[in-house]
Amino acid sequence: MNSRSRRILLAVTAVAAAMVRAQQPAPDLVLLNGKIVTVDDRFAIAQAVAVRGDRIVAVGTTEEITHFAGPGTRRIDLRGRTVIPGLIDNHMHLLRAATTWSRELRFDGVDSRRAAIELLRARTKAVGPGQWIYNIGGWTHAQFGDEPKPFTREELDQIAPANPVALQESYYQIFLNSQALHTLGLDAQTPDPQGFVKGSIVRDQAGRPTGVIQGDIAATRAVTSRLPRVARDQLEASSRALVKDMNRAGLTAFGVPGCDRDVLEIFQRWKAEGQANVRVFCIDGAGAGDREQVERSLEQIPRMKLFQGDSFIDNVAFGESVYGPLHDPMFAVASHPTPEQLAEWRRIAMEVAKAGLPLHVHAELRGTIDAFLDQVESINREHPIKNLRWAFAHVNQINAAQLERMKKLGMYAAVHPWAVINGEIMHEEFGDEAGDMPPLGTIQRSGIVWGLGTDGSAANQYLPFTTLDFAVTGRMAGGVKVMRQTITREDALIAHTRKNAYFIFQEDNLGSIQPGKVADLVVLDRDYLTVAADQIRHIRPVMTMVGGRIVYESAGAR
Repeated sequence: MNSRSRRILLAVTAVAAAMVRAQQPAPDLVLLNGKIVTVDDRFAIAQAVAVRGDRIVAVGTTEEITHFAGPGTRRIDLRGRTVIPGLIDNHMHLLRAATTWSRELRFDGVDSRRAAIELLRARTKAVGPGQWIYNIGGWTHAQFGDEPKPFTREELDQIAPANPVALQESYYQIFLNSQALHTLGLDAQTPDPQGFVKGSIVRDQAGRPTGVIQGDIAATRAVTSRLPRVARDQLEASSRALVKDMNRAGLTAFGVPGCDRDVLEIFQRWKAEGQANVRVFCIDGAGAGDREQVERSLEQIPRMKLFQGDSFIDNVAFGESVYGPLHDPMFAVASHPTPEQLAEWRRIAMEVAKAGLPLHVHAELRGTIDAFLDQVESINREHPIKNLRWAFAHVNQINAAQLERMKKLGMYAAVHPWAVINGEIMHEEFGDEAGDMPPLGTIQRSGIVWGLGTDGSAANQYLPFTTLDFAVTGRMAGGVKVMRQTITREDALIAHTRKNAYFIFQEDNLGSIQPGKVADLVVLDRDYLTVAADQIRHIRPVMTMVGGRIVYESAGAR
């Protein structure tokens, strides 16, 4: 742009700004002197942003936005800090997490085994003898950079001799101490757990349990289902602690499979009181596990009502499961859906299409994805799904041909890279193929609408900057390189913000910093766009806003 053009542009901008000031009331809040990463279609960078009510009203230079301010406008000097849109997780079991959160000892983001042990010691002292000490996933021992080794029963006995302890690594295995084995009634005579996926009680040479239980559905989940949940009169406090941790991480909106009704009522009350600090978009429906349940689902689907809420709480899709026997277990290496199973899956999916409902379905393994696509293509010929935003979730084993089929159908890909914490486990189970699980580069090049999520808080950790670090560097939590296909930090941020807004049907409200959109903003302690790539996971929000309200602020933020 030559100097004459630049002067004309500045003059036009000044005139437009003066006209807006003359026609509009002053903003309630301005953020000045920063680096505003708008994540709009141009990925524009600004210096300042103005907010009125819960909406962004202007984005521009500090000089321009200062002119908008009135005598009653609150000013925040960003002092050069970077601002990004509120981060969105398109698939996190948020409300389920509230039922255990205040009782859990979380290891998300803990990259030292020594630090984890100190947390265990502190929790033991805090709760007193006899009380359970546990967590339900969100970590694996491979994330401990100083000493990546499992916990032993003897070690946990030494730390907490008078407490039952259960530490669950993702859905792969769980570590128990002697008190936990006794409380759960697990001894030499206890048979290995059976079920959809067989589990294993690891035993010593005498046949006695070592304290390690391995396996997904029949094992780890069977154990943790017996752990104490938050008491009903403490559920609101646990929910509040959960939301505070999400805001501290920079998260402001979620696609939520299986919205727990008791917890949802609490969130709805907060919304009515003007105190909702996250946005919840439920992915719910009448999934089925057998033929009888399929018949019941077929009756319920036409009566489902979506989009009856607002930009804080709504029901937006059918899912996450359609037909239970075709819900890929974690760490299974292959799937072989039968014609009979696919016929039941298709019956439900067909009814979802007939009802004009969005679908968000768990599809992990290559065989499952191919089989589902065959069914969707068949359904699409009778009831087109192109504008319904049907999405496959997880898709760690997806390939280019499948992505092209999905793109032609107008489908989306909700990508949840389990390797962020499970990378080393996946390399043990899948071999070299794990280096392309998920194939982020292939997904990005496909042109399909896709977004990043976690599937937290059990299968995966929940921290978005750990996920973004993984997407950019291929390094799992703790720093070990586990994935070949990486993407740019710009594309990763788009996938965790603007693109994710499409999954929750909020693209007109969320995902970028633009006039007219709600003021969900995150101020960072360092610049996401320039910090060393392997330091992205160490970025910390210093302030999080939801609808123009400050819902989290660190000490010394201003």
